[in-house]
Amino acid sequence: MTLSVSSQLRYYGTALVFFSLLIWILGNTLLPFILGGVIAYCLDPLADRLERLGISRLMATSIITLVTILIFIIGALLIIPLLIEQAMALFNAAPEIAHNFWKFLTTRFPALLDDSSTIRQSLTSLGETIQSRGGDLVNGIAASVNSILNILIIIFIVPVVAFYLLLDWNNLVLKIDQLVPRDHVVNVRYLGQQIDATLASFIRGQGTVCVIQGFYYAITLMLAGLNYGIIVGFIAGLVSFIPYIGAVVGGGLAVGLALFQFWGDWIIIGIIALIFLIGQVLEGNFLTPKLVGNSIGLHPVWLIFALSVFGGLFGFVGMLLAVPVAAIVGVVTKFFLEKYKLGSLYHGQTEDDDLNG
Repeated sequence: MTLSVSSQLRYYGTALVFFSLLIWILGNTLLPFILGGVIAYCLDPLADRLERLGISRLMATSIITLVTILIFIIGALLIIPLLIEQAMALFNAAPEIAHNFWKFLTTRFPALLDDSSTIRQSLTSLGETIQSRGGDLVNGIAASVNSILNILIIIFIVPVVAFYLLLDWNNLVLKIDQLVPRDHVVNVRYLGQQIDATLASFIRGQGTVCVIQGFYYAITLMLAGLNYGIIVGFIAGLVSFIPYIGAVVGGGLAVGLALFQFWGDWIIIGIIALIFLIGQVLEGNFLTPKLVGNSIGLHPVWLIFALSVFGGLFGFVGMLLAVPVAAIVGVVTKFFLEKYKLGSLYHGQTEDDDLNG
């Protein structure tokens, strides 16, 4: 016998509360398993492609895992220390940058020389705050990454979890499908396909775009001679998943630093601005259409809201879960809105109903 709607809502609501409490209680204990799941999800299409070439799933998973670990080790040895070094240098130089900016403003607005000026006091404290808070932040991140626990998580637990999840990914999907209530299996499969399309668009497609843009900005800014070019490129690539924000934040930071470093050399400043213009042209006309396509996406405002809410509730683990949860909620909401527009609540009474009434 089919359960009533109220009974189903009660069961599903109880399950949702249970899993939310589980995530809140376990917290960072789930971190390596979530990271392993994300890695396995991202690499599953590659494993499927190798299988179609005649390679067994075990061999395909082993090859992918070894190559991924090798890339991570090279990045950890070559890129991460350089990023930390440049970030520390940028934070330490913040007071000098603020001073130069203040000097630039006072030459054009002498009224700002007043000691009681609110703008002057704000700029003076801004550099000191960035230096103290930013330095503590980077030191804390570096200490966390270098702790024994996190090294074990990165080197051992996450790759092991990712390996076994990638190896059994198709079987896991099949088992989950078998557990879906038969009355809802058609709708759940449809929603699963839409959620997968959304996540594939964002995590695989947009994530690849962010990595490519980050490397492009970092390398080109470094070649242009901009101080802290690598860290600026990394920041621009990291936030480029939000349309235009990466270019605005990274471009504004790069051009601002270039004004202090190359003041008067307008050709170099123009080249640095041109780097971000070219990056946006490449991203909008080549990278995004090729890697992301026209599949369903996550609206930037909805994504920021999900990151804020889940980050506040569950910390870093919540931020990792924010993207899939945002995709699920967005797809399910769209599905119910489509059902609502097909129902009588939306259309109201028909002419026949009026006549019969």
